[in-house]
Amino acid sequence: MMPESWRTRLARWGFNWFPAYRGTGARITFIASDWREIRVRLPLSWRTRNYVGTIFGGSMYGAVDPVYMIMLIHLLGPGYVVWDKAATIRFRKPGRESLTATFRVTEEELDAIRGEVDRNGRAERTYTVELVNAAGEIHASCEKLLSIKSKI
Repeated sequence: MMPESWRTRLARWGFNWFPAYRGTGARITFIASDWREIRVRLPLSWRTRNYVGTIFGGSMYGAVDPVYMIMLIHLLGPGYVVWDKAATIRFRKPGRESLTATFRVTEEELDAIRGEVDRNGRAERTYTVELVNAAGEIHASCEKLLSIKSKI
């Protein structure tokens, strides 16, 4: 795992202050200097608590929604366009404590995307991320479908 750089620290700070993300109640806690790993923390607090005292499902989804798209935008560079195309979330257990999610993209995955876009002009990728508690129990699983195209 690569440590944060001053640039990714600044990106993390800016992201956490961006009103749309800030409203989810989640915080990005780590962005690797190469953008291949991002970690998110979603606490149970007055901002994220729903009517029955657990983490609001909208906060769970909002916490993970933009992350893979932003990672791929940074990792693939300015020659590519990346859009979220579809998403599903499955709530497995009520969130009664802070939850975390870890997002990773490998170099092999990036090479596969670039190759597919070179051959077909576009690629679609599905990524799954899980919100887990400190014991590693899965509370929600989110699947994101992303569309990647060449800008040329």
